[in-house]
Amino acid sequence: MQRTQRTLGRPRKEQDGISTKDLILHTATGMFLEKGYPSVSMDDVAQKCDFTKATVYYYYKTKADLFTDAMVQLMIRIKQRIIDILSTNASLETQLFQIAKAHIQATVDIDINAFMKEAKTSLSDDQLQLMKEAEDNMYGALEQAIKKAMDKGEIPQSNPRLGALMFVSMLTAGNNLDNAYKETFSSLDDLVTQIVNLFWNGLANENQSSL
Repeated sequence: MQRTQRTLGRPRKEQDGISTKDLILHTATGMFLEKGYPSVSMDDVAQKCDFTKATVYYYYKTKADLFTDAMVQLMIRIKQRIIDILSTNASLETQLFQIAKAHIQATVDIDINAFMKEAKTSLSDDQLQLMKEAEDNMYGALEQAIKKAMDKGEIPQSNPRLGALMFVSMLTAGNNLDNAYKETFSSLDDLVTQIVNLFWNGLANENQSSL
């Protein structure tokens, strides 16, 4: 039987049923989130994957390319998770609680603002644009759910995009609380409940400001 030969210099496409590119991407994502962009090299990723550095460079020409794809794919997965939660029959308030809890659990050890700030200085305008589009799409799913609730009369009319951005900002603020402040909450559920209540009471309150 004739054996199909691999093109010289081309790495294997799969390892244990996982594509080489996906394994590199998964490994790099974890390392970037754990250590930050400056502290991770292409060689580090290759060693962690047990690949040659040439294999990593075959799929990604630069660390910035790898980071960009890692973050874009991460936001795509987060968007899908948000869509899955919003597809249930639960009330929007309950869905927001589930999204908030999942978000805080996933980012408990990450300072998102500092993490992105230190990486953005090394990215090109095109790479930043790709990440912005992925971020916009991620928030878009939440925006659509808020608008749907407004159309159904579940909450008063307001700007759904602003509502989505404010919700995510509140989650980031809650996650960035100093440990001393976090200890004032009895549990993760308590923290999430208070964040969602604060957001929901503002969003669903029909009383208009005099400003």
